[in-house]
Amino acid sequence: MFGKVELLAPAGDTECFESALKFGADAIYLAGTEFGMRTASKNFTFEDLKLSVEKAHKKGVKVHVTCNTLPRNDEIDRLPEFLKTAQDCGVDAFIIADLGVMSLAAKYAPKVQRHVSTQAGVVNYQTAKVLYETGASRVVLARELSLDEIADLRAKIPSELEIETFVHGSMCVSFSGRCLISSYMTGRDANRGDCAQPCRWKYHLFEEHRDGQYFPVEETENGTFLYNSRDLCMIEHIPELLKAGVNSLKIEGRAKSAYYVSVITNAYRHAIDEYYEYGGEKPLSPWIKDELEKVSHREYSTGFFFGGEPGQVTGNGGYIRHYDVVAVCDEYKDHTAYLTQRNRFFSGDKLDVLPPSGEPFEIIVDYMQNEKGEQIDVAPHAMQKVIMPSNVEIPAGSVLRKQRAE
Repeated sequence: MFGKVELLAPAGDTECFESALKFGADAIYLAGTEFGMRTASKNFTFEDLKLSVEKAHKKGVKVHVTCNTLPRNDEIDRLPEFLKTAQDCGVDAFIIADLGVMSLAAKYAPKVQRHVSTQAGVVNYQTAKVLYETGASRVVLARELSLDEIADLRAKIPSELEIETFVHGSMCVSFSGRCLISSYMTGRDANRGDCAQPCRWKYHLFEEHRDGQYFPVEETENGTFLYNSRDLCMIEHIPELLKAGVNSLKIEGRAKSAYYVSVITNAYRHAIDEYYEYGGEKPLSPWIKDELEKVSHREYSTGFFFGGEPGQVTGNGGYIRHYDVVAVCDEYKDHTAYLTQRNRFFSGDKLDVLPPSGEPFEIIVDYMQNEKGEQIDVAPHAMQKVIMPSNVEIPAGSVLRKQRAE
C-alpha cells in the first residue's frame, strides 16, 4: 500500500457536504439529480456541484460522483451530457456499477477517474484485474469480503488499482445491495436508489380464515423482525484494514443528516490520525468510540470483515438514539456564543459540544438571550437565534447536543 489512507464521507445535500468538509474528510461522495442510488436525498444540481467542487478543492478534498444505478435504455441517451457536465464541474471520480456507463464515461469524461461501485459485487482478484484493464482506477469491494480475502485480492492485483471498502453505516440484507423486496412490496426499486427498506419492518403471519389474528414468525417480547441488518462499525480496526491493503475507508450515509456526517467523519478522522501518530501501538482513545453512540444507529457489528455472517437484529426494528442536536454555533466572539437552535433546550441544561477539531467537551447553560437581548429560560423555536455567554470557547461550526433522559 502507498500513501495515507483516504477518509471518504457521504453527502446527500450541501449541508452534509459542508459538514464533511468541516470535520475532516479527505474526499466526499455525492450524487447529481440523476443516476445516483439515493433518490431520497436532496442531491446536487450542477450549479451546486460546481460550487461544492470549488470549495472542496480549495481544501485539497476530492469529490466523487455516484453514477451507480443500472440505467435502462430510455436513460442511456441522457448519460453523455450528464458525464460531460460533471467533468466540466471538476469532479475527481465517478462511482460506476455498469460496464456500459464505464465505456461512456471513458468517452465523454476522460479526465475523470472511474471507480467501480460496490453494486458491481467485486469479490475476486480476476474481476478486479479485468475492471482495471477497462479503465477502473479503484474498486469498491463487496461488503461480504473478509479482511483475509481483501489482503489476498490486494496481493494479486496491480499496485496502481486502489481498493475502497465501507467501514461504517447501514448494511443491506441482500448481497451488495442487489435487493428486490422493496420493488415487490412497494414498487420502489432499490437498485435505482429508491429503497423503502421493508427489510426493517415488523412482520407477522396471517391465516386467511382467522381474520384479525396475526402470528409472529419468531416470537419475542418486542415482536418479530426479519432481515434486520446490524450497522457496520470498524472504528477499532483501522490497523487491520490498512494492513489488508485498503486505500479508502468509506462511510455509508448519503441519506443521513448533516449531524450524522459530522460525528462519524470526525470520529474516523481522529481514529485514522491516531493510527498514523502512534503506529497502531496505542489503543483508540475512548472518546472516539463513545462518539459513535451519540448518533442514531442500529446495533453495531464488524460485518463480514472477520469472517462469518454478522447476523440480524431480531428483537427490535428501531434505532438506538441517546442524544439530540439542540444548536449549532454560528460565531464565537467576546466570550459569547451565537447559536441557531435545532431542538428545544433550557437554561441550566448540560450540553455536549462537538467542535470542528479536537475532542468534545461539556458546558452548562447558565444564561441565554434572544435576538432582542431579552433573557430567556428556554429556546423552543426551530432555527431561533440564541445568544449565550460562555467563558469556554465554542468554535464556529460546533454542534451542541443534549443527552436524552433514560
